[in-house]
Amino acid sequence: MTVDNKAIWWKNATVYQIWPASYKDSNGDGVGDIPGIISTLDYIKSIGVDVVWLSPMFDSPQDDMGYDISNYEGVYPKYGTLEDMDNLLKQVHDRGMKLILDLVINHTSSEHDWFKESRSSKTNPKRDWYIWKKPKYDAEGNRQPPNNWGSYFSGSAWKYDETTDEYYLHLFAESQPDLNWENEETRHAIYNSALKFWFDKGVDGFRIDTAGMYSKVQSFPDAPIVFPDVEFQPCKEFHQSGPRIHEFHKEMFQTVTSKYDAMTVGEVGHSTREDSLKYVSASEKEMNMMFLFDTVEVGSDIGDRFRYQGFELPELKDAIIRESEFTVGTDAWSTVFIENHDQPRCISRFGNPSKQWRVPSGKALAALQSTLTGTLFIYQGQEIGMINLPKEWDISEYLDINTINYFKAWSEKNKPTDEGYQKNLDVLLANINLLARDNARSPVQWDDSEYAGFSTGKPWTRVNDNYKEINVASQVNDPNSLLNFWKKMLSVRKEYSPALIYGNLEVIDKESKENFSYYKVNGDNKAFVTINFTESPIEVKSTSSDTFKSVVCSGDSQEESLEPKGTVSLGPWEAKVFVSV
Repeated sequence: MTVDNKAIWWKNATVYQIWPASYKDSNGDGVGDIPGIISTLDYIKSIGVDVVWLSPMFDSPQDDMGYDISNYEGVYPKYGTLEDMDNLLKQVHDRGMKLILDLVINHTSSEHDWFKESRSSKTNPKRDWYIWKKPKYDAEGNRQPPNNWGSYFSGSAWKYDETTDEYYLHLFAESQPDLNWENEETRHAIYNSALKFWFDKGVDGFRIDTAGMYSKVQSFPDAPIVFPDVEFQPCKEFHQSGPRIHEFHKEMFQTVTSKYDAMTVGEVGHSTREDSLKYVSASEKEMNMMFLFDTVEVGSDIGDRFRYQGFELPELKDAIIRESEFTVGTDAWSTVFIENHDQPRCISRFGNPSKQWRVPSGKALAALQSTLTGTLFIYQGQEIGMINLPKEWDISEYLDINTINYFKAWSEKNKPTDEGYQKNLDVLLANINLLARDNARSPVQWDDSEYAGFSTGKPWTRVNDNYKEINVASQVNDPNSLLNFWKKMLSVRKEYSPALIYGNLEVIDKESKENFSYYKVNGDNKAFVTINFTESPIEVKSTSSDTFKSVVCSGDSQEESLEPKGTVSLGPWEAKVFVSV
C-alpha cells in the first residue's frame, strides 16, 4: 500500500495552535480569552493558516491550564461563554478556515460531577467510572499506594481518598483522576459529552490528548526500577498502547467521528512504529494522524524531561529521518511540528536565540519545518520568533504545575549541605530554562506597548522582557521579518505541495555537523533544501543530476539556479530551497 496523495483538506493544511490563556486578552483581566482570539482571526488568516487548533477552553479549575476539565460542555468563564464559542466558530468558518479543539478524555478534573459522584461512596453508580484500588500495607502496617507507579507530575500516581479508604489513579496531577475506559457506560458518556456535543456545534475535529493512555494493564503490577534514587517509577509499559487501546479508538471513530468530515490528530506518546501505525493507518479507522516526538525530545531523557544530555546536528537529522520514514509505504499520514504548549521555543532549543542570530536561525527552522512531509503545525508566537524565558528569571516565575512539582520534589531530596549541591542545582535550573513548558506559555507579544499588547491589565504570567524587540507589529510591514518569511514559506509549501507536503525525504551529507541538506522526491516532483546550522559561511554540493531553480533564500546570497552536481553557498544560519525544472 502506498500513500494516497489525494488532496484531503487536513493533509494540505497548516494548523495554528492557540493557547488561550496567553494569546490575546480583550477585557483587561490579564487572561487571554475567546473575544481576543476573534479579534486576531484576520491576522491568523494572513499568515496562510487553514486550521485553528484551540487548546482547552472548557470549564476547569485550571490546575493544569485546562487539561483538568470539570465540564466538557461548558467554557472556562475567564475565556468566555458558549455564545463566544459559537461566534468563534462562525468567524473562523466565514474566513474559510476550520476549528479543532482539544479532546482530553484520559482523565477529568476532580471537580467534575462524575468524579464527585464516584468518590462519594463505593456503591455510587459512577464509582467504576474512575480507577479505585485498596491500599497496600508494609510490614510495619503503614499504608502504601497500590503499586509504585509514578505520576508524570512527580510523586505517586495514586492519591488516597479518606472518604472510602481507597486510592484513585492519576497519571498526571492529583486533581486529574484517570477515567476507567474499561466501563462501557463511561466511554459512551465521554463520546456524547466531549465529542458529539461539539461536533454538533460545527467543530471540525480534535487534537486527542494522551491518546495512547486509555487502556491500562488491569493487573496494575509494579513498574521496573528505572531510577533507583526515587520511590516511584515510570510506568509507560502498563498504560501506553495498552491491551484494549485500539478497540477503544475504533469504537470512538465508529460511534462518533466517522459521522462527520473531521480531522483528528493524536498525541500518542511513545510506542513502536508497528503499533503507532495501527492508530493512523487509514484502513484501521481510528484517527487521521499523530504527533511523533523524536525531534522535540532530541537530547532529552524520555523518562525525565529535565535530565538533558544535549545533542549534535546528526542526531537531529536522525530524529527527523525517523519521523519522515514513519508513513513511507503505508496508507497512514503524519505531522510536522517543533513547538507546542508542552515544548520550549524552537529557536532556543534548536537555533541560536542571541540577538544577532535569532532571526536567521528562526528562518532556518521555518524553512526546515515547512519542507517536511505531513500536516504542518505552528504554535502561537513561533511565527514571530518568540524565544524562551530569560535565564536571569527566578524559579518563582515558572508557574507550570509540571515545573513546580519537579523542582519541589528535587528540593526535598537535595539539601544545600550535600556535596555538589550548587553544581547540581545550576544544571537543573539551566535545564528547566531550556526545556520547561513555561517557555511556550508566556503572553504573545503583539506590540511594544506595556504588557506587549497582550492585555491592558497585568497578565496572569510575566511577559518576556524582549517584547520591545520581538512583536507582531514590528514585523508585519518589514519584508525581511521572520513573520513575512513564514508567510513566504507557507505559500511555497502549498505551491510545490507534491514534493514538499507529500515527497519522500532523502538526506545527504548526513554526518555533517554544519549543514542539513535533503531532497524531497515525489515522482517527477523534486525539491532540494539546504540549511546552514552554524554561524559561519559554508558550501554544500548537490549530489543530483537535475537542474533546480531557486524559490526561497532566507539570506541575501540567492542563486538563480543550481546546476547538476552544483555547489550552493550558504551564509550563517541561511536556508535555501530549490525545485527541479
